[in-house]
Amino acid sequence: MGQFNKAQEVFEVLLHQTTDESDKSLIYDQLGSIKLNQGEYQQALTYYEKSLAIDQKTLPSYHLNLAHSYNNIGVVYDNMSNYPKALSCYEKALTIQQQSLPSNHPDLGMSYNNIGLVYQSLGDYPKALSSHEKAVAIQQQSLPHNHPDLGASYNNIGMVYLDTGEYLKALSSHEKAVAIQQQSLPSNHPDLGASYDNIGLVYEKMRNYSKAHSFYEHAVQIGQQSLPTNHPDLRDYRRNLEDITKKL
Repeated sequence: MGQFNKAQEVFEVLLHQTTDESDKSLIYDQLGSIKLNQGEYQQALTYYEKSLAIDQKTLPSYHLNLAHSYNNIGVVYDNMSNYPKALSCYEKALTIQQQSLPSNHPDLGMSYNNIGLVYQSLGDYPKALSSHEKAVAIQQQSLPHNHPDLGASYNNIGMVYLDTGEYLKALSSHEKAVAIQQQSLPSNHPDLGASYDNIGLVYEKMRNYSKAHSFYEHAVQIGQQSLPTNHPDLRDYRRNLEDITKKL
């Protein structure tokens, strides 16, 4: 937290010293990111909206800085569980990106992923799946075959299939994610822990408790190496492992 507070002080000093509007926009954007990282979502929103307001006055309507701001505001609303507003912001970002970027640019893939995650939170699984599949199609064209972002997209697809009860498809997607992550990430990376936990969830739903136990165990081992002891993900992995142990 200390480093964020120091950074905030520096940016606030710079804000008072500058008269350049584009510099102010950049500083508000940085302050928004600091508040987002601190979990202070309302303040993050205020800063991001100030940055956006400046850019709307000074830049063309299709400028990528506007897409960046809409995306950031969407992330804040997402964290506040205000999914309709998050969706609106992500779609505005995507519209600008479609005007200003090549059709297979990775940023478009990221926007489709964000939109897919919101639809998933809203329980609209067909739209979630469609968005995630668009993300994968773009990433397959624009990223190396073992890029972690592609792994994350397969995980997202797996979670949709898990929610809709299509367990074999979920398993296949999560296994694709793990295969990519094993090539591209350190063996104790938290994302791998999350993927192992996802596979454990699928096996548990399929009532294959011994395999679920094995994957939950992997998730806990990685979480213990890579996450703070009180991290909510690690707590979830431990609880899953405890619960499955009772079913064996």
